[in-house]
Amino acid sequence: MTRSVWKGPFVDGYLLKKAETARNSGRNEVIKIWARRSTMLPQFVGLTFGVHNGHKFIPVLVTEDMVGHKFGEFAPTRTFSGHGGDKKAKRG
Repeated sequence: MTRSVWKGPFVDGYLLKKAETARNSGRNEVIKIWARRSTMLPQFVGLTFGVHNGHKFIPVLVTEDMVGHKFGEFAPTRTFSGHGGDKKAKRG
């Protein structure tokens, strides 16, 4: 179920402040965030965010195509190492 249109996209308040200060400073540095549930806004385009995946920070450069998606979509939390039955294919 999606969020109501009249409420608008969800973004943590501190995230807007961090993005604004980064844009005003002009330096291209990674902004570390833990807000995986926040939606990417047009103001974030061109900024690099370090999205925490529970283990480390994954750098995510926001482009125009990403606007409207969540930050957590671009920082996977699990590493897929393959299925158990694939061992036969590797040996042969």
